[in-house]
Amino acid sequence: MNIHYLQHVSFEGLGYIGIWLKEHDHNITSTRFFEKSHHLPNVEEIDAVIVMGGPMSVYDEDKYPFLKEEKAFIKNCIREGKKILGICLGAQLIADCLGAKVNKAPHTEIGWFPVTPTAESRQVPWFYELFRDAPTVFHWHGDKFDIPEGSLDLLSSEANTNQAFYYSEKIIGLQFHLEVIQDTVMLMLKNGISELQESPYQQTTTLIQNGVKNSGRACNEIMSAILHQWLNG
Repeated sequence: MNIHYLQHVSFEGLGYIGIWLKEHDHNITSTRFFEKSHHLPNVEEIDAVIVMGGPMSVYDEDKYPFLKEEKAFIKNCIREGKKILGICLGAQLIADCLGAKVNKAPHTEIGWFPVTPTAESRQVPWFYELFRDAPTVFHWHGDKFDIPEGSLDLLSSEANTNQAFYYSEKIIGLQFHLEVIQDTVMLMLKNGISELQESPYQQTTTLIQNGVKNSGRACNEIMSAILHQWLNG
């Protein structure tokens, strides 16, 4: 399949997703909005879109003018029935394009914390099975999306509800990061360490680094299963 991904900052790339896509022989193209010469493809040229994370907010259009262009592209992909997967900011952008609100979350989450499946998640049996044991996943977000109308609310954490939504077998949003590998976590820490504050839902750099060793592989396995279901559903 022709998979296109949207990247907002240099330090939040595909991570394990890129490894998985290459292993499964998909064609990968990208739009890197942090590059002046960024270019969006014709929707007809692609089968699926992955919208990555970033430190900006969906409502920062004055500071990041590309967000208007990106939202128009995502809406076009929705209209054309493309497969769309959102990670963190990416999920918030998809939710916004589906008419849901995105606001500051009750608690900023940075670090490794478990997510728990909701009752609604049982309507997507494969997804429920992946999260039934409340796996620990990597969070780095201060905003939170409302669940788009017509979507299923899939997961919650101790700090925040609305951790994932399922609009259809083609459109899925994840508030957290299952794609992280050692290199991507180190880049996020290097570029975002000033965001860390003392909080029950923000971990130290040491705990975050150790978390990759303890939970990173399990996260990647869940990411693999989601990619398989999303692209083959």
